[in-house]
Amino acid sequence: MAESLRLFDSICNNNWFTNTSLILFLNKKDLLAEKIKRIPLTVCFSDYKGQNTYEEAAVFVQRQFEDLNRNKETKEIYSHFTCATDTSNIQFVFDAVTDVIIQNNLKYIGLC
Repeated sequence: MAESLRLFDSICNNNWFTNTSLILFLNKKDLLAEKIKRIPLTVCFSDYKGQNTYEEAAVFVQRQFEDLNRNKETKEIYSHFTCATDTSNIQFVFDAVTDVIIQNNLKYIGLC
């Protein structure tokens, strides 16, 4: 997890992407839901104070990534929890991503 956060930080805050919104896929939500029942999130995040439930852990993990954004006024991060083997979930995420891309393009050309 620490490696993923470092990588995301380097991409998110790269000068080339200062004004570029990002779509963050947090994959393997099924594994998180299963592991959080057996392994406390404090193993990875010593500052975690929430319950060991999927819902609270997912919000915390998402916030860890989103808080790395040092350009909040010019960059949005669209986060999606996914399970690559769940085709209905993947279709929903791709539809959401398509909507984000269309909205950003409409804003860019002044139609939204």
